Amino acid sequence: MKPIERYGLRTILSFLCLASTAGAWSEALQSPDTGKKVRVFLFAGQSNMEGRADGNKLSETDLQRLAEAQKRVQLAFNHESIRPLDVVKPSPEIEEIYQRDLIFGPELFFGIALSEAWPDERFLFIKLAAGGTSLHGCWNPQWSPDRASLMNEEDDPKLYEGFVKYINELLSEYEDNEYEICAMLWVQGESDGNVEIAAQQYGVNLQNLVGHVRNDVNDPDLPFLLFQVGNRKVVEGMKRTAQDVGNVTLIPQDQKNTSADFYQKMENGHYNHEGLKKLGGRFAEVFLSEYEIDLE
Repeated sequence: MKPIERYGLRTILSFLCLASTAGAWSEALQSPDTGKKVRVFLFAGQSNMEGRADGNKLSETDLQRLAEAQKRVQLAFNHESIRPLDVVKPSPEIEEIYQRDLIFGPELFFGIALSEAWPDERFLFIKLAAGGTSLHGCWNPQWSPDRASLMNEEDDPKLYEGFVKYINELLSEYEDNEYEICAMLWVQGESDGNVEIAAQQYGVNLQNLVGHVRNDVNDPDLPFLLFQVGNRKVVEGMKRTAQDVGNVTLIPQDQKNTSADFYQKMENGHYNHEGLKKLGGRFAEVFLSEYEIDLE
């Protein structure tokens, strides 16, 4: 499965990340309401951030809630056209593997919950994610040929560099006082767990990522929320980061299906629609309970 998904990364995402789109978003982006700011959230990671959940399994209640959220929440995903928050069409490789024509990630129910909690706000979600990618290689702000080669990613896009460029291109359409970046959400770690050195260095790489994101968006205190995935050494790195770095929150996971921290998966290890619905809601619950944003 992984080689097929990575083939999709090389043939599709490499084009998207390198495409120049400066000035192309102005007509699609919603304007802030008078006296308010568009609330921007950043999303990044690998396949469980990209999402493999079946978008056709949303209930009528889910669809009604989504319809309300779509009035004020926009999604910019992997350089595709900006749209109201919604399920998305997968790449041909993912569609073939999972036999589904619509997918979603944790942003869907995060956006629904946040729009319900903040009914007078407008939102822009900026998301870049690709299956099978690592923090040690593709996502490393200090990318090097050696690190990328170790993860078999030497021919793949430099995702962190592309993500920052994507953010800047989109937000350049606003005046500085028209938006606020509120947080970054990160779901990634499984790929690094497959390589011993990458697993051992995950905590260092994660702290480096947090620092670079905050520097590049000019907010030293930007909230950073991450989900517990990956093997023991990767999780240890996540826990150390959440303990040692301010405004970093780790959302735990438990493999026992009776636990409140259990998230349903498909047989191949990716989270199904119930799992990602729960995760999106949990991200929103944690963000709203732990971080204060001035909405004036």
